[in-house]
Amino acid sequence: MTSFKERRWLVPNKRAKSYAEERKAKVHQHGPKEGKELTDYEAGMRSGYLQCQSDHAGLFKYKRALSEGKSKAEAKKISKQKGGK
Repeated sequence: MTSFKERRWLVPNKRAKSYAEERKAKVHQHGPKEGKELTDYEAGMRSGYLQCQSDHAGLFKYKRALSEGKSKAEAKKISKQKGGK
């Protein structure tokens, strides 16, 4: 089981933050569909985008740790840590 103290490679940017808020509210908050309910497809797209952001952040941290001379196991651990480094 995954610990909640461990990141699932998640560092959302502004769009990701907005998508997360929309998914929680289940309603469009921006654009021409503002105020309308999200469809299952649209909610899924937002989930996919958030997971993509998570993957990119973790991969970046993993590669940075490897370039600093860390072992693969150490780099994997670093990539899942919360916080800036």
